[in-house]
Amino acid sequence: MLALIFAAPIAAPDINVGGELLRVLLSLAAVIALIFVAGWMSRRLQARTLPGGRRIRCVETFAVGARERVLLLDADGKRLLVGVGQGGMRTLHVYEGAAPVEPNPPAPMPAAPNFAQLLSRWKGKS
Repeated sequence: MLALIFAAPIAAPDINVGGELLRVLLSLAAVIALIFVAGWMSRRLQARTLPGGRRIRCVETFAVGARERVLLLDADGKRLLVGVGQGGMRTLHVYEGAAPVEPNPPAPMPAAPNFAQLLSRWKGKS
């Protein structure tokens, strides 16, 4: 039995280098495309808001120490000044009346171009 194994040399199959290279490059392109799709989906899911909107939002934060912060919160139209530290959270002040309206709201960020737009730009530069 051992004589048969050692006596018959096994021929190595011919490897199609071009086909293997193409397969590896297509796999790499698919992985990169999946990364872009995952990033696009995460941005879309984060930008989505509930129909009722949020009732509490953080207007501003300010670090007053290594681990201490002061937060200005807007909750149902009222403004709250909250201190956060190692000992927990503490309400520092509740502002009376409605929250002031910002005179110049920040301009919305421009929408990121989709993959087709990026591809058309890239083709135009070539």
